[in-house]
Order: sequence, then C-alpha cells, then structure tokens
Amino acid sequence: MLWLKPGDDNEPYKGTTKPYAYHIDQFEQLSEVWLRVYDYSIAMGLDIIQGDHEDAPGQVELNFKYDDAMRTSDRLTTYRQICAQVAREFGLIAVFMSKPYMSMPANGCHHNLSLWRGGEDQVQQLVGEPLPGASEVFTYTSGGKNEFVNPDHAWMPADIGRYCLGGMLKHLNALTAIGSSTVNSYRRLMDVGLWAPVGASWGLQNRSCAIRVSSPDRFEFRAVDSMVNPYLMQGALLKTFDDGIKNKIDPGEPEERNFAEVAASGEVVDRIPSNLGMALDALANDEVVKSALPGHLYTIYEWYKRDEWNKFCGEVSDWDVKTYLDCLP
Repeated sequence: MLWLKPGDDNEPYKGTTKPYAYHIDQFEQLSEVWLRVYDYSIAMGLDIIQGDHEDAPGQVELNFKYDDAMRTSDRLTTYRQICAQVAREFGLIAVFMSKPYMSMPANGCHHNLSLWRGGEDQVQQLVGEPLPGASEVFTYTSGGKNEFVNPDHAWMPADIGRYCLGGMLKHLNALTAIGSSTVNSYRRLMDVGLWAPVGASWGLQNRSCAIRVSSPDRFEFRAVDSMVNPYLMQGALLKTFDDGIKNKIDPGEPEERNFAEVAASGEVVDRIPSNLGMALDALANDEVVKSALPGHLYTIYEWYKRDEWNKFCGEVSDWDVKTYLDCLP
C-alpha cells in the first residue's frame, strides 16, 4: 500500500518518499507511521514479522504471519482498518488503490498458498495477557503437514500440489475477476515489466507468470491486488484447488521464459484478461469459481462490478481529451 499526502483539485495526492525499493532511508522516513501500525497490529493479534520500502513513492510493505484462510482474511481486513486510522492520525491517505502511478510498480496483494493437513490452535503471546474473551484473536494454527512439499524434488510440488496448480490455471481468467476487481486493477496488469503478472501460466520463481512457485512449499497467486475482497478470493481459490484435486488436472510444465520477451518476439502466448469486462465475462462462464459466491452473492457481485465497468466505459477521461481534442480527421 501507499502512504500519500492529500493534495488539491489539480494534484489530488503527493508522495511522501522517493521510489527507491528496499532503501532503508526511505523506510525510516515513514518509521513513525509504520511503527504505529505495528503497535496497533500487535495489540489486535497480527504477528507482524517483516517490512520494507517498495518501488513507488510512499509504498511500504508489512507482512504478518500466515494462518488458515478465514483468519488471514480477518487479519487483512483488520490491518486495512488500522492503516486507515493511522493515516487519519498523521494527516495522510492510506492508499489501497492498485495503480495511482503509471510507470511505477502497483499495489499487489499476492496470495501465498499452501495446503495443510492437521495442526492445532495455539494462543500466541504477542501482548502480555489478552483481554478476557480476546484469546481467539491471538490464536494461530501450529504444526501439521504441508501437502505441497515434494520430498523427492526441491522445487517441483507433490502431485496434490500439481493438481491444485492445474485447477488454478484452468480457472485463471475467472479468478482474475475476483482478484483484480476494479477498473484500475488492469492498469497494473497492462503496465508490463513492473513485476505485475501477465502470462496465463505458472513458473518456478517466474514473476511474469500469474502463478509463481515462490518456495518449495507454497505457490504465489499474483493476479490479485490491494483492493481484493480476501474472503471471496480465498474461497474461490479453494474451489479451484478442489476441482484440480478431484479431476487430477495436469498443469503442464513450468514456464521458464519471461512473458514480455516472448510476446515481443511475436510468438502467440496466453495472457490473463486485460480489462475488467473481459474478466467478468470469464467469471460468468465459470461454474466452479461462481460456486464460491453462493446464493445471491454472484448475482450481486456481477451487477455491482458490471455497473462499475459500464460507468467507466461511459466516462470521458483525460486520455480521451489529450488524444482527440485537437484531432483533425
């Protein structure tokens, strides 16, 4: 996410730091802000384990410890509320918009996924003593077996992991409609070469793919950004896991090439949807992913997001004016 200063009608926001990735000086310029986020997060049960300054002005990444899908969704939602409060206290804007700056990296929300069997709940002592009734906030799952780990190969996943990859790839376009859920999301996906995924493929440490095997024990789903609804996203991902496992879907071999370089060579390659309308069309035709939005939920989501897309298509933008205002056909 970005920490920006409010502007005016001519410049709605201003940067707070320089766009230097992993630069300790830029990170320290916002230390008062992220340290307050850290303090509030620990008090609310989020085990913050790492942080750094990323590639855009005011872009800070803070990571909290992984857990099961529901708790992780709850903690991301809590984290956003904490950031909004801290922004008010410092007179800043807590920006979860995916792409406020072109030609600079956007705000992703990559989902690192693994599949576990067993384990038990344990209360983590992040504070002295949790308030009565609040122990569940500090509960994390510990132990168990990660089913993605392949004891015979350092990086290639076990069969159950391959089937999960196959399920995600089969339903990738529909998943993108949930993970990249705004018109602005696709500014991120179209700005090729800035760490956003474009290839409808999977690879070992290949960031140009929509799914990256980021470690021998987990996958990184990359077609998802900071505006995502984590409950819908993780529910949809679990449905594709289920489809892949039940039907033993083969994901094929990992892509080793960079998507941008392959596309520039003229070779035809599959890419994920390039706008919200295309993604919504894919979702409409995918019964597996739609099943993660039961009852009236899909109907509401489709109406709401289709309305957003149609309103965008009916809006005159700065690009229209700059491109066509003085055109003499």
